[in-house]
Amino acid sequence: MFLGPVARPCEEVVGVSDGQSSAQAPAAAGTPVGRPLLSLALASMMDEVHAHSGAVYLLASDQPVLEMAVMAGLPRAFAAPWERVGMSAPIPVADAARERELVWVGGEEEMARRYPRIAVVLPYPFALAAVPIATETAVYGAVFVTWPGGHPPELSDREREHLVAACGRLAVRLERAAEIGVPPHAESDLLASPLVGGMAGTLGTVEAARMVSRLPYGLVSLDLHGRIGFVNAAAAELLNVPVSRLLGTQLWASVPWLNDPVYEDRYRAALMSQHTSSFVALRPPGEWLSFRLYPSTTGLSVRITRSRAVSEMNRAAPPADGKPSRLVTMSQVLDLASALTEAVGVQDVVQLVADEIAPAVGSQALVVLGSRANRLRVLGHRGYRNPRVVERFDGTPLSEPMPGTHVLRTGVPAFFESQEHLERLYPARLATPDGFAAWAYLPLIAQGRPVGTCVLSYAEPHHFPTEERAVMTSLAGLIAQALERALLYDAKHRLAHGLQEALLPHSLPSLPGIEAAARYEPATQGMDIGGDFYDLVRAQGKAAAVIGDVQGHNVTAAGLMGQVRTAVRAYTAVGQAPEEVMRSTNRLLLDLGAELFASCLYLRLDPAHGRAVMSRAGHPPPLLRRPDGKVRVLDLAGGPLLGVDASAVYPTTEVALAPGSLLVLYTDGLVEAPGTDFEEALADLGRHLADAGDRPLNELADNLVHHRRRTDGEERLDDIALLLLRAIG
Repeated sequence: MFLGPVARPCEEVVGVSDGQSSAQAPAAAGTPVGRPLLSLALASMMDEVHAHSGAVYLLASDQPVLEMAVMAGLPRAFAAPWERVGMSAPIPVADAARERELVWVGGEEEMARRYPRIAVVLPYPFALAAVPIATETAVYGAVFVTWPGGHPPELSDREREHLVAACGRLAVRLERAAEIGVPPHAESDLLASPLVGGMAGTLGTVEAARMVSRLPYGLVSLDLHGRIGFVNAAAAELLNVPVSRLLGTQLWASVPWLNDPVYEDRYRAALMSQHTSSFVALRPPGEWLSFRLYPSTTGLSVRITRSRAVSEMNRAAPPADGKPSRLVTMSQVLDLASALTEAVGVQDVVQLVADEIAPAVGSQALVVLGSRANRLRVLGHRGYRNPRVVERFDGTPLSEPMPGTHVLRTGVPAFFESQEHLERLYPARLATPDGFAAWAYLPLIAQGRPVGTCVLSYAEPHHFPTEERAVMTSLAGLIAQALERALLYDAKHRLAHGLQEALLPHSLPSLPGIEAAARYEPATQGMDIGGDFYDLVRAQGKAAAVIGDVQGHNVTAAGLMGQVRTAVRAYTAVGQAPEEVMRSTNRLLLDLGAELFASCLYLRLDPAHGRAVMSRAGHPPPLLRRPDGKVRVLDLAGGPLLGVDASAVYPTTEVALAPGSLLVLYTDGLVEAPGTDFEEALADLGRHLADAGDRPLNELADNLVHHRRRTDGEERLDDIALLLLRAIG
């Protein structure tokens, strides 16, 4: 077997196979737990059942997630989408761990039927078994192993017994490791290592190289990562790339005309299925080459020859019209599918279609239509000189006889090759010319129902052949999936912002002796909503201020923020002291069982006597600018975050607040950013406050937020809440 990890000196090694059948081996061998536990267990397991790749997943200690600990036989990139797998995910290892039973997938058809997400990424002939790593009392993870496509459709009893017994032994060792507090160490993935020295009964290295160099066809050796380890002169000549530029690189990366996902997929397919395969590729300007791939568990051998039959059939020059080949179109589709997964809102989808699809099909403008309350909605458009030409259709009843409404209702595409064609079928269009001469109306169908229509417009009359219609309809399916997600996201976004706007104070009260200003800036990523809050309330002839930050950036965080703000107001109204307000709010969060934490800073202000009493729960310290312009960071005593410890106490600190003093309360979004030291950012804020603190309060609030923008750049990962309080005489 090609897998053979070497034990390093001074390490304890776990033997997982002692020569006897795994089914008969004792379940709790007395060997101590050592570093290569997982690697050796996986290697032995694969060797016993003649599998060619596999991986061990361990259950995370703090959440129901399986994490890949070690992989063998193939690069980890093959399983990149499943590095971390939720226990509820429709993935074989998750099913095995959750159900505590072996999962068998006998081939690509069964994989496509039961696990379509895997089949889409790895559409190759291979068989897979997933086995739980579990004792009677606990689940520690799962293992999967794979076989080439030639494996029988059923798992044999011998293979099943070996896998179950080996995983049982591994579970016992992991249980023992957990009992003594020694978790498994990080281990390297197991790939085939290059052979050192010669092999008995074979040609020596020098003579083998001489023999290969004499052969009239190209030979290339690829490792499991697709990197070239050997290439003969004939191959370099055929590829038209020097040997020195090929060695150590991936074939499709070093040869420009092989830089297409289709050719990389051939390498992946050969490694996964372990089947010999071949393909032909055009070396510009007109030479066709044949590539034959011979896979093994250590890599691939590739033979390259001239494909004379194909060359004769295609001796004519490439088309002079410059239209892309089918391979180029396939690459564009792959790029588009990848880009669409990153589209967040509806306008992202519209822009992506304008940037990627419209140019590819020769369209000069587009409109994306949707519907709401049985009326047409213009979701977005690009390319129209006069936007009102498009926007006048917004709100049109779906019953109106128009191509956009008809396609949206029926889900059937419509293609109009000229203005006469369109106006003949829809005379009403005579009154609404848009300046274009041909149109493709593509239904956007997701989950079996129309979610919108994409209208592509052409400046000149355009013929839509059958093949082009098929491609455009297929692209519409990709757009529909992204649009459905975007519509849902935008709906949640509107709901979240409406909720947050309702929960934050619309204005601050006018209080004697206190001038106040506040700002809230949402994050520029995610839902643009968070749990940051502030408030200023009357408190029995005095004033109380609060600022805080509930963990998270979602509707749950915003809802909990509203409850915390309301609770602080209520506890203030009944006359609780600052430390009592914090303790009561802490108990409320624990009673709600939200499993979210909150930082908080609470102040009781008494400007008439020139003082403020503060209590802090894990919140950044406030800044105090004194009348002479000097700035202090108020290092207040405090307690833990709210919602953590029911017995927590929150001591208070009294601070002098002379007329002209300015308190700056903020959430961590104002001073924290990736790669920025908190203390340095706080010092920078203090220096800026010292320089700008005499400005009118509203102007100063804008200035402080703007200063954060200049420091942080355009992207802001966290919300900002800012509350300024100035004592006036």
